[in-house]
Amino acid sequence: MSDMITADLVDLDLAAETKEAAARSLAERMVALGRVTDLEGFLADVAAREAQMPTGLDGGIGIPHCRSEHVTEPTLAFGRPAEGIDFGAPDGPADLIFLIAAPAGADDAHLTILSALARRLMDPDFTAALRAATDPAATASLISGETPPVTPAPAEAAVGAAEPEPAPAPETPPAVFRVVAVTSCPTGIAHTYMAAEALEQAGQAEGVEVVVEPQGSAGFTRIDPAVIAAADGVIFAHDVPVREKERFAGKPTVDVGVKAGINRPAELIAEVRDKAARGETTAAATGSPVDEAGDPGEGYGTKLRKWLMSGVSYMVPFVAAGGLLIALGFAIGGYTIDKAPSVAEHFVWTDSTSWAALLFQVGGLAFSFLVPVLAGYIAYGMADRPGLVPGFVGGSIALTINAGFLGGLAAGLIAGGTVMAIQRIKVPAALRGIMPVVVIPLISSAVVGFLMFLVVGKPIAELQKALTDWLSGLSGANAIILGVVLGLMMCFDLGGPLNKVAYAFAVGGLANPNEGSLKVMAAVMAAGMVPPLAMALATVVRSALFTRTERENGKAAWVLGGSFITEGAIPFAAADPLRVIPSAMAGGAVTGALSMLFECTLRAPHGGIFVLPLIGNPVLYLIAILAGTAVSAALVILLKGMGGRGEKDLGRDGAPGAESGTAPKVPVSV
Repeated sequence: MSDMITADLVDLDLAAETKEAAARSLAERMVALGRVTDLEGFLADVAAREAQMPTGLDGGIGIPHCRSEHVTEPTLAFGRPAEGIDFGAPDGPADLIFLIAAPAGADDAHLTILSALARRLMDPDFTAALRAATDPAATASLISGETPPVTPAPAEAAVGAAEPEPAPAPETPPAVFRVVAVTSCPTGIAHTYMAAEALEQAGQAEGVEVVVEPQGSAGFTRIDPAVIAAADGVIFAHDVPVREKERFAGKPTVDVGVKAGINRPAELIAEVRDKAARGETTAAATGSPVDEAGDPGEGYGTKLRKWLMSGVSYMVPFVAAGGLLIALGFAIGGYTIDKAPSVAEHFVWTDSTSWAALLFQVGGLAFSFLVPVLAGYIAYGMADRPGLVPGFVGGSIALTINAGFLGGLAAGLIAGGTVMAIQRIKVPAALRGIMPVVVIPLISSAVVGFLMFLVVGKPIAELQKALTDWLSGLSGANAIILGVVLGLMMCFDLGGPLNKVAYAFAVGGLANPNEGSLKVMAAVMAAGMVPPLAMALATVVRSALFTRTERENGKAAWVLGGSFITEGAIPFAAADPLRVIPSAMAGGAVTGALSMLFECTLRAPHGGIFVLPLIGNPVLYLIAILAGTAVSAALVILLKGMGGRGEKDLGRDGAPGAESGTAPKVPVSV
């Protein structure tokens, strides 16, 4: 640890009022020591990590941190501002700020040391000593562990004081309540270990035996199976999936986000004790990680979005594989390839049409899984593995009754809700072992089948037909307005939930294609290509407005944009969202509207410029993409120029401060 922090990396009078300014000030010290090679690139990585989840902790602590390719060795900087800085902690601003920089390929030993620091932050004597420190070198020594915090000595007994009465004989101690826990966070450097320490300390205070398995970046040591078997309850405090979760099946379980493990460990222990007392002895009975994850107050709308995104995320690979195979079949065999006989009955090795038919038919089979997979994994997001069977069954019924994409959404929610209701029923101990394998799939599939066939399926099928007919009849102003809306959705969060909703809407129409649904697919793909292409163009037209790292990202963005990978613009948005995202949305809206106006169509769900032969009105389609790209690029250049980030700020070679020797004054946005 002494190699990670030195006196030069300690600022006891940190002059900063915002978390961006604090990170920049501490990062500049790292740059001065050669531990960070690109200030702006590193700060963009810090901002991207901060956007995932605030790094403020109770007790006045802020721990901005990230892994970055711009870090040469694991480094820790400490700052103590005169006034607290808001890092998103529930109890207010932070006056102890640690900036943790880890290389992209940091070794386990260094990450283990960083985890030790995270645990020490839960020690009140340690934080009190940091607030009282006056010398940077002594502070660095304290943080590195070379100097232990000074704790007040116990008061001496007064002379002549009466001897204490002997303690009564101890009674037989009550049985100790035992808890096993798993903690994890996206980066696996700080929150993982701080949650572990908080749970262990809360256990000591409550007289509960707590054994924690931190699943961090340095790997994890599995809890002894005998300890798990003897445990009375389980706590999962995690923001990434728990590895080997099945080890903890059959226990009362509390499942929350990692920050809940840090901020309210005693409540979690009390909650798992309460569940054990009520006899909730299966992990599934408490709901899935998606159902209960996050801090208190997370609304049903947020949970619903997570459930739907779970289904969409598993559906996308089927879309990509099946859609592109269908597209290749059309490209090789022409638009009549869908009339070819089954290749199982008729296949000529030397005939290109037979190969085209093979690609088309394999792709069609992959595509036929879209609705069942969507429904199955929505149910999985709600109820874990027991939701898969009724979810897939419900999705297949949706296809059978022509309820399509909307039917799949409904089937997934019905299946997940049914399983969650069954899981909450208390059952005899003899039946618990067969519940997830036999009883839950049997009952839930029967319920979902009844509801989909006889109750909700037909109305949804009628709604799906009405939507299909509406898309088929779109023309003029209505089509243009829809194109604008889809373009805005595709570019708002660059691959996030709104982007996925628009994409899933378009792909769902391809299951039963018509002229309207093909126009929607074309508009969605065109708009999704705009953000990375626009950022790439802007880095070429006005390179001085972008850092060296952004210009390198711009080179890759040409390919990503052309391949319809909207996420290629995320590095730019993470560093400067207030300029980049509105610019991307404006260009996406223009492209979506023009694609609809030009009546462009698309039969493939993916592929970008590589499926150009499958696009109706391809020349006008390219014009729509180029127009939107130009609008976005011009707007982002204008906004960055108005912000004062010009050539003088970035120097002649585009590196921050190359001309003046100082860092640019424009803070990184978060």
